Amino acid sequence: MLTVREHDLELPDGRNLHYYDTHAENDPELAVFWLHGSPSFGEPPAPLFEAATARGLRWISYDRPSYGGSTGQPGRDVAAAAADVAAVARAQGLTRFAVVGYSGGGPHALACAALLPDQVVATVTLACVGPYGAEGLDYFDGMGVDGELKAAVQGRAALEHELTAAEFDPSVFTQLDHDALRADWSWLNITSGKAFEQGLDGLIDDDLATVRPWGFDLAAINGPLLMVHGEDDRMVPAAHTRWLADHVRGAELRMSPGVGHISVLSAEAEAALEWIRTRTT
Repeated sequence: MLTVREHDLELPDGRNLHYYDTHAENDPELAVFWLHGSPSFGEPPAPLFEAATARGLRWISYDRPSYGGSTGQPGRDVAAAAADVAAVARAQGLTRFAVVGYSGGGPHALACAALLPDQVVATVTLACVGPYGAEGLDYFDGMGVDGELKAAVQGRAALEHELTAAEFDPSVFTQLDHDALRADWSWLNITSGKAFEQGLDGLIDDDLATVRPWGFDLAAINGPLLMVHGEDDRMVPAAHTRWLADHVRGAELRMSPGVGHISVLSAEAEAALEWIRTRTT
């Protein structure tokens, strides 16, 4: 049985980074960083503990700035995640690891792949959002959270107003998504619910970073990369991952028919862990 240990790491800039790792009697050799969605806490994905253990993988994760126990980092870009992941890796004595980014965590996983090429041995994105303003990507077409990210384009004040005034529309999730939230991925209800314990700053900073320049070059990614998306995703359209896969050399694209934003985890996450195992052994 896995135990989740929690740690606090003081960074050179004075921030605190709250992070987690799963511990077993015989720790696997390969650690996998889980980069959480937006909004969420950074706890490692409990629904995937058994699947990871069966494949000799260990989870490490952290609260992005202004979420959970981590200090805020106003003005952060997506690329800033790579430095935080590298700091946690050093604290744990890790020289090689994989990264998995879900939804809003997907761009942060790509940042790690681009900026930590000597350490990241495999990268997976699930339901990843693409870069705003990219040529050939109709960014808001079919996006269920377009009001939120359109407000982010206008700036912090507009985004804060949108987040406090708008009501969540459950129709952005498919029936399979709602089924997953009631079953194996009900864990997301808990982590998303905890996300606002420090207020809205974590989500605001995530959204602003998402629609601003990410701070790294996709062309710098050259390690194994699997990009997975549900064809019926109503929150982040599948076109985003298709565009990314077309612009990252050697990316493997896996589209999941009939699957939405949450149900892609039920349908594809365990297979993605198997992909990591086969690419790193």
